[in-house]
Amino acid sequence: MKPSPKAVVLLSGGLDSATCAAQAIADGYDVIALSFNYGQRHDRELLAARELVSALDITEHQIIDINLAQWGGSSLTDRTMVIPTEGKDLDAKVIPSTYVPGRNTVFIAIALSLAEASGAIAIYLGINAVDYSGYPDCRPDYLAAFQTLASLSSKAGLENRAPKLVAPLISDSKVDIVHRALNLGVPIEKTWSCYSGEDLPCGRCDSCRIRNDALVKAGRRDLATFSEVTRPSPPDRTCHNDR
Repeated sequence: MKPSPKAVVLLSGGLDSATCAAQAIADGYDVIALSFNYGQRHDRELLAARELVSALDITEHQIIDINLAQWGGSSLTDRTMVIPTEGKDLDAKVIPSTYVPGRNTVFIAIALSLAEASGAIAIYLGINAVDYSGYPDCRPDYLAAFQTLASLSSKAGLENRAPKLVAPLISDSKVDIVHRALNLGVPIEKTWSCYSGEDLPCGRCDSCRIRNDALVKAGRRDLATFSEVTRPSPPDRTCHNDR
């Protein structure tokens, strides 16, 4: 029996990357999960990534240490900066403070190295429409430029077999991603999207707010985690004589 082609999947432990990994498996790939300990405030998402690898029956998981916190520049790596809450960064017409300078560029470059060394023909990335509205390294033109770089910067590229960068969620809203995750059997309860490293998601940071809003709109309020501050009022049960 011919072995399945390999794909490297950037797996942070969040909803998007977990859905991306499940999509790669559904697309027929033997997945190599790639996660990073990049100096983020907590390792809770890495614990989630390990749980997801087990739940999705992924046999190879590489975790790479790169300390981007040495120079900070992001509220995700610099403890002197305040993590945005109350949707403040969501309304601003500026790049959010949670943007980590160069993070995706570093991650994809390492994924290309791993893919070439392991013979993987694809790299799956969980970037999507919600992200590229604010993050410069989540845009389609950024992805296209990196694909060109992949073809120019490696032996595999010169031999016309550079790994293909695949972003299956690029045009999805967060609600679309939830529906896709449910259809693919992703254990959403095992994913971690919160910027906080507490025992439970904070429910207040922008990532929690986007996630919870999508889960509610997708009809899965049971999977959302609200703080007492952000917990919505019970739905109106008043009869409106709908027929």
